[in-house]
Amino acid sequence: MAEVQGRRLRIGVDVGGTFTDLAMVDEATGRIAFHKVPSTPHDPSQAIEAGVRGILALNDGRADQVAFLGHGTTVATNMVIERRGARTGMVTTKGFRDVLEIARQIRPHLYDYDIRRPAPLVPRRRRIEVAERITAEGTELAPIDLAQAEQAAESFRADGVTSVAICFLHAWRDAAHERAAKEVFRRLMPDAYLSVSSEVLPEFREFDRFSTTVLNAFVGPRMATYLDRLLARVRDTGIAAEPYTVHSNGGLMSVATAAATPVRTCLSGPAAGVIGAAVVAGQAGFPDIVTFDAGGTSTDVSVVAGGKATSSSSRDVAGYPVKVPSIGIDVIGAGGGSIAFLDEGGALKVGPRSAGADPGPAAYGRGGTEPTLTDANIVLGRLDQTALLRGAMPVDAAAARHTIEERICGPLGLTLEQAALGIIRIAVANMGRAIRGVTTERGYSPEHFALFAFGGAGPLHATEVAAECSIPTVIIPREPGTMCARGILLADIALDFVRSEIAPMNEVTWELAGRLFAEMAAEADAWLAQEGVPQARRASVRAVELRYEGQNFEVRVPLGDAMPSLDQVLADFAKEHARTNGYDIPGRGVELVNCRLTAIGHVPRGAPEPPPEGGTLEGAVIGARRVYYDPRHGWHDTPVYAREKLAVGLRIPGPAIIEEMSSTSIVFPGQWATLDRDGNVIIRHEDAAAPQASAREPAHA
Repeated sequence: MAEVQGRRLRIGVDVGGTFTDLAMVDEATGRIAFHKVPSTPHDPSQAIEAGVRGILALNDGRADQVAFLGHGTTVATNMVIERRGARTGMVTTKGFRDVLEIARQIRPHLYDYDIRRPAPLVPRRRRIEVAERITAEGTELAPIDLAQAEQAAESFRADGVTSVAICFLHAWRDAAHERAAKEVFRRLMPDAYLSVSSEVLPEFREFDRFSTTVLNAFVGPRMATYLDRLLARVRDTGIAAEPYTVHSNGGLMSVATAAATPVRTCLSGPAAGVIGAAVVAGQAGFPDIVTFDAGGTSTDVSVVAGGKATSSSSRDVAGYPVKVPSIGIDVIGAGGGSIAFLDEGGALKVGPRSAGADPGPAAYGRGGTEPTLTDANIVLGRLDQTALLRGAMPVDAAAARHTIEERICGPLGLTLEQAALGIIRIAVANMGRAIRGVTTERGYSPEHFALFAFGGAGPLHATEVAAECSIPTVIIPREPGTMCARGILLADIALDFVRSEIAPMNEVTWELAGRLFAEMAAEADAWLAQEGVPQARRASVRAVELRYEGQNFEVRVPLGDAMPSLDQVLADFAKEHARTNGYDIPGRGVELVNCRLTAIGHVPRGAPEPPPEGGTLEGAVIGARRVYYDPRHGWHDTPVYAREKLAVGLRIPGPAIIEEMSSTSIVFPGQWATLDRDGNVIIRHEDAAAPQASAREPAHA
């Protein structure tokens, strides 16, 4: 990190499809500033530069005062979705060119015969075999034929290939043949991007490793170009600090690391939001939360248990398996722009199709004609019927009413209130189903958690979603629409390391695991030094993945600061297996599969600036409007409060609307809200007892 004298500013940037969000904190005062600029999909770095210049100008900051700049990006994900990656070739072991198409021989949906897997990112003619073979035990069965590797390079070069994936069988056990092939391609194709499976993912299971390595090669060249542009634009602003990128496990990595393994950035922005939520909720006294990030098109949900985000070692990106450590986030097509329609049977459905930003909901006045979730909220007065974004976006409430009456009310014989509320309730049910998918279905009891709502549409639906899932408390952070950008400021530098070692769990294997962790710790320390992390800020987190003999999938078991005994880790495995799967198998043998280590470089965060104290509830009122809640409560004349005018400790009885630039929060009749010392809005029912154990109460509420 660059040395900065005097005032120190930290900037986080989240690049979205419609807007690029920025958050900036002054380390000395803790003051947080937020800013939004339109995204520039043709070159996302352009919006980043404009946003950085804008947030500095609006807050009397200078480029030479910026000590940190981090950003989350969907560039790699969008390339895969739109298939705009590089012309890619793949070289693999003789007899294994079709692994990408054979896959796991598992249908995505057992009874849906219309489902088709996406075509491989490398067509068969550009998947070339090379004679070589290393056994699963790591012995050389057949040496690599370097002449065939050279022929493959010549063929790729003639075919205009600009990126090459090198994927040999059992390279996770011994990478010698992949290293030899890499040297051939580096010599004959010096300008090509090389993605080597033993460097990208040194784990067993060839399909997952091949798929991840190919995807890394597919996005690599264009991601490198984007990162080069980002570096140039950051330099043009006068910022000397090296920019960091958020990757899928919620940590930060340098531009150089991101360019080498861009596949790690496929869940960049949403992961930052979960990490930020974990930190903010933990400071408020809620270590157990369900994150609820609802935007214009989709809703992302995740679980944070004991202050730690749950993780996953694999997921799909646009239908392609990617096996990299990532935050356990589930995504559904439900957001403010989700379109309400009648299916072939005449039933009302909402989403996953979205009106997006263009034309957007009918109320936006940009040509949208189909009813959306946003239109329903405007019709019921839950959103301002004249303008959004504090007056910056005019609203056509009449258009919202007309499209719901024409498309929903007429065909179904419903009143306007019934139709609009029906749209909202269906969307809430979809969101609730996603939350149950990450809680109940994975062994967590949602009633023991708080709902942490952010994104533009999250706070608007949070109380109903919480009721749908029996979650007793809702937490809404400051400027929830920019939480992902703020989360970047709360993330640490991190990178994951792994060693596969499939062996029965006994004392000999456990001693071997200790040696593997020592090897990874040395690699992690070298990487943290390369990232410029001082020794005092370095740390690591370790875990093993175990399974019962005869099983095909493993369970992750976290390890403490010291290596536990074999008996202890086996007991922890049985407990985790029972929590995850509902049972354990006493007496059954256990196998070690993977040893994982996450290198962490702690980043200084500073204390947040507290909200104002001593104000009155009346002083925060900026208006009133009629709002329809449900058939039992009907229409209510509801006060509207400016969030920035709310003081610490004020008790806000429902019904109430709390507005801010990036979002709107609703307090229903029978609920109350208060502001804690960190500026979070906490919403509970009037008669609700403490939502969690006393240790989980907000520290300052």
